[in-house]
Amino acid sequence: MTSDPEPERVVSAGRDIAATAERLFELIADPAQQPRWDGNDNLVEAITAQRVSAIGDVFTMTTTNGVRENHVFEFEEGRRIAWRTAELGQAPPGHLWRWELEPIDSLHTRVTHTYDWTQLTDPKRIPRARATTADKLRASIDRLATLAEHE
Repeated sequence: MTSDPEPERVVSAGRDIAATAERLFELIADPAQQPRWDGNDNLVEAITAQRVSAIGDVFTMTTTNGVRENHVFEFEEGRRIAWRTAELGQAPPGHLWRWELEPIDSLHTRVTHTYDWTQLTDPKRIPRARATTADKLRASIDRLATLAEHE
């Protein structure tokens, strides 16, 4: 009897984009922009004026599964941002979305998008976590690139 192998609990994708880290970071750190580049087709909308600026910030997002709070756990302006999602008023169940930006030169940036569910505690979320593949992360990066390079 064989079983399916356990999926990777840290999934990443990356690519180089012809845009500055500052331009890309603005699209990522402003929740109102996130539905425009979401490769999971999960984000519906966020109210404006929630631009993330520090660890501890919380922004809300309407998803296809309801309203979620996003608790910022990592933040370095223009370089790195990571948050954990949670149902309204609840503690985050342990999965983390991270974006890292590394300037290559004055006009290009290496972008890495990571989904880490090593600390996920909610068994109801595990099927969705397993379905979050590098291809879906790459789709977000590709959409982000299109916005940053052509607007």
